[in-house]
Amino acid sequence: MNSKLLSFIQILRSQDVRISPAETLDAMDIASVLGFSNRSALHDGLSMALAKTQQEKATFSQCFERFFTHKLFDFSSDKEVTATPIEPSSGADFSLADTHASPEAILQSAAESDAQLQALLDTPLMQKLMQNNRNELSLALNQAGGRVGLEKIQLFTQKGQYTRKILDELGEEHIRQAIIKLEKNSSPALSQLQRYRDILRERVSDYVEREYLLYAEGKNKQFMDEILSKTRLNNLEHHYLNKVQNLVRKMAKKLAARHSRKRRVNKRGQLNMSKTIRAGIANNGIMFKTYWKQVRKDKPQILAICDVSGSVAAYAKFLLLFLYSLQDVLPKVRSFAFSSHLGEVSEYFSDYPVEKAIELINWKYGGATDYGSSLMDFSNLALDDINSNTTVIILGDARNNNGDPKLEIMQAIYQRSRQVIWLNPESRKAWGTGDSDMLRYQSACHFTAECNNLVQLERIIDQLLKSTSVA
Repeated sequence: MNSKLLSFIQILRSQDVRISPAETLDAMDIASVLGFSNRSALHDGLSMALAKTQQEKATFSQCFERFFTHKLFDFSSDKEVTATPIEPSSGADFSLADTHASPEAILQSAAESDAQLQALLDTPLMQKLMQNNRNELSLALNQAGGRVGLEKIQLFTQKGQYTRKILDELGEEHIRQAIIKLEKNSSPALSQLQRYRDILRERVSDYVEREYLLYAEGKNKQFMDEILSKTRLNNLEHHYLNKVQNLVRKMAKKLAARHSRKRRVNKRGQLNMSKTIRAGIANNGIMFKTYWKQVRKDKPQILAICDVSGSVAAYAKFLLLFLYSLQDVLPKVRSFAFSSHLGEVSEYFSDYPVEKAIELINWKYGGATDYGSSLMDFSNLALDDINSNTTVIILGDARNNNGDPKLEIMQAIYQRSRQVIWLNPESRKAWGTGDSDMLRYQSACHFTAECNNLVQLERIIDQLLKSTSVA
C-alpha cells in the first residue's frame, strides 16, 4: 500500500502540488491509521497532509477520484457503464457475452483430446477468465502493471508497448500458442478461445489507457513547459502565449518563495529605551521585552529599460511580466520603454492589468529604434535618481540604425549605479555586427548576457534577486 500511496503522491507532484518528504511520511502515517477501505476518510486525511492551498485541494480531489476510482465496462458491448469505485468485493468484469453453447463446455470438450489445451485451461489465468473472477483478474492486472513499471508511462506511443508487456506478464502467450495449434487442427474450440484472448487484450488495453491518462497528463504538461521555457520567445506561436504567461507566473512564484525574507528582530546594538519602557507599562514597569535601535538602510530600486521595437518587443513583454509578477519580493521597480523615444511606463501597471499595460506600451512606444535619442530621454527623466542602491536593467539588441549611441550617457549611468545589467536577445556571435553597438555599450555595463528564452531569463532574475535582497 505504501508503494501505491507513493505513486499517488508522484501524480500530485506532476500536477504542481508541492509535497515535501516530511509531508509524504505524514501521509503514510495517516494512511496506516485510516486504512484504504473508507475512501471518504482517506480523502480527508490525505488532503489535510498534502494540499495547502485551495487550488492544490481542488487538484488533490480530482487526482484522488481518478486514482482510487475505476470504471466497469459492459463486455457484451463497447459502451461504458457508470463509474463505480472498486471495493474489495468487485473488480473489472471479464465475462463474455452469453451464447447458446457454453464456451467453457466447448473448451473442456476439446481439451479431452488435447493435452496442451487442457494444460492451458488449468492455468490460473484461464481459470479466472472462465470463472469471471473479477477480483483476482483486477488484482492481477494491477500487479502486472506494477511489475512492468506502468507508472513511468509518458508518451501515447508507449501504450502499445506496455499493453504487450502486461499481456506477457499475465501469460497471454500461452493462449496465443494454443490458438495457433487449434487453427491448424480446425478445432471447434478455436473461436471460443479467441474470444477469451480478445476480451483479455481489450481489458488490458483499457487499463493501460486509463493509467496513461492518470500518470502522463502531468508529465506531458511538465514536458511542454520545459520545451516552451527553452524556446526563443520570438519564435512562440500566438496560441502558446497564454501557456507561456502562466509559465512565467509559475517561475515567478517559485523565485518569490525562494527569496522571500522573514522579518528579523534585532537583539543587539543600542537599546531603544522609549519603546522598551512603553512596552513595560502593562507589566508594572518591568521590562520583559526589549527593543533595539536599527540603522535604516536606503532600499534598493530597479530601473528597467526595455526596447519595444518590433524585433525585441516579445522579449520586453516577458521581462516586464516577470518583474511585475515579483512585486512582493522585488524592491521598487520603475519601468521605461523606448524605440525612437523613451518614456516611463510604471503608471500603466498601476492603472491596467499587466497584459493590457504591456499591450498599450508596445502600441505607444513601438517603432524604429534610436538608442541615442532614447538615452537622452532617460537622462532627463531618471539619471538624477540613480545612486549606489540602483540596479539598471536594459533589454535590447543594441541595433541603433547607425545613429549616435550616446555612450557618455551609458557611462554616467554605469558610474552612478550599483550595477548595470544588459540583456540581449541576439546571439553573442551577432554582437557588434552590422548596426549593432553592443560591444561599445558592453564597456559601460557590469554584466551582459544573451537572453532569449525563459530559462535564461529566470536564471538572471534569480541572480538579480540575490544581489538586490535587503536584510
